[in-house]
Amino acid sequence: MKKLLIKNAKIVNEGKVFEGEVYVEGDTIVEVANMISAKSQDVKIIDAEGKYLLPGVIDDHVHFREPGLTYKEDIYHGSRAAIAGGITSFMEMPNTSPSATSLELLEEKFDLAAESSLANYSFIFGATNDNLEEIKKLDPKKIPGVKLFLGCSTGNLYVSDQEKLKAIFEQSPVLLMTHCEDQDIMDENLQKYIDEFGDDIPIKYHPKIRSEEACFVSTSKTVDLAKKTGARLHVMHISTAKEVDLFSSKKPLEKRKITGEVCVHHLWFNDKDYEKKGTLIKWNPSIKTEKDQQGLLKGLLDDKLEIIGTDHAPHTKEEKDQVYTKAPSGGPLVQHSLPAMLELHHQEKISLEKIVEKMCHNPATLFRIRNRGFIREGYKADLCLVDLNAPWTVQDDNIFYKCEWSPFKGTTFKSRVTHTFVNGQLVYNNFKFPENTERNVERLTFDY
Repeated sequence: MKKLLIKNAKIVNEGKVFEGEVYVEGDTIVEVANMISAKSQDVKIIDAEGKYLLPGVIDDHVHFREPGLTYKEDIYHGSRAAIAGGITSFMEMPNTSPSATSLELLEEKFDLAAESSLANYSFIFGATNDNLEEIKKLDPKKIPGVKLFLGCSTGNLYVSDQEKLKAIFEQSPVLLMTHCEDQDIMDENLQKYIDEFGDDIPIKYHPKIRSEEACFVSTSKTVDLAKKTGARLHVMHISTAKEVDLFSSKKPLEKRKITGEVCVHHLWFNDKDYEKKGTLIKWNPSIKTEKDQQGLLKGLLDDKLEIIGTDHAPHTKEEKDQVYTKAPSGGPLVQHSLPAMLELHHQEKISLEKIVEKMCHNPATLFRIRNRGFIREGYKADLCLVDLNAPWTVQDDNIFYKCEWSPFKGTTFKSRVTHTFVNGQLVYNNFKFPENTERNVERLTFDY
């Protein structure tokens, strides 16, 4: 059994930052204390002097494009980039090709991850107008949620039938995870700009097309439906300040039935960045105003929004360089999400404790992930070390995405992920992936 001792770390965990050490045997944290002596000669010791030890990040929202779209990304490359960003567990969305809308197709994705993922994994089931019977079969101990695209068409995943939508809300045995944008409003907005510009619509109009109104109308209807049916609802990638007021922080997270996620790109960018970044920051929902950006951060700090995700969704550079109506929405983010949030910490906008709460603790709590998300004795040793004083610039030779680009290219971050441990195994060390490292990853399980 491999043994690991991380010494002299500043541990960030459960609302505190304290000097301490962590001892690991196999895949499990055995002891957390101010000072720990090596138990035997075969203990690997890592001196974390000057570094901060965090629980591994849990990303509830990625698109790794496998199966069917692996020219953009695949589970291996996506998880590799994730661990370089301190992410040790991910939940992947159903809109691959084919979409994961049956139990058979979903299990095929689990099989793929078992063969190639470098991080712990789970997969989200996709709802359609016609697969309620499959949804009812989902085991909440094995499947974290079902994704509903509401007013945002993605193949047959757009749930447009309101009676069938209500039935899913009433009968799903697992958490509902929604993409909320009103399709009729967006279609009307898009036609207006096509009439004026044709296909080559200036990217600055993207937040006018995928507008605040489109988001708020859809999210408010969805929240109302959850309240009426008693469903557990998690609204993904909230993008407007106005939507934040639809959520409440009155109850502790474990007792809330309605929660919200904000993504890193909506906290980092605003509509002033379209001029420089163009379609590289074309996302759905769109990046909106500086007021929205500030409102989302406030909602996060006020605990109305409980999780920071990425919506990591790579496309090739050639696809993104097309005219507006043809350039797909989405971009790669997993490698740079934690460094970006740590940069906001340097700007005194958010504390380290709050970053860990929103990126590590709360995903584990909301999804009831077994024995992960915290630095606790008896928990899995998913950990990352960060150096808050190790500046580096995002450039081609240190981008690990299969698509080989990043919207953060040229950005200098003050903080660096130096080490990532998955189930006690060192899998990343200062821009390098140790050779001959045994994969030691697991399918996530859930306490229901």
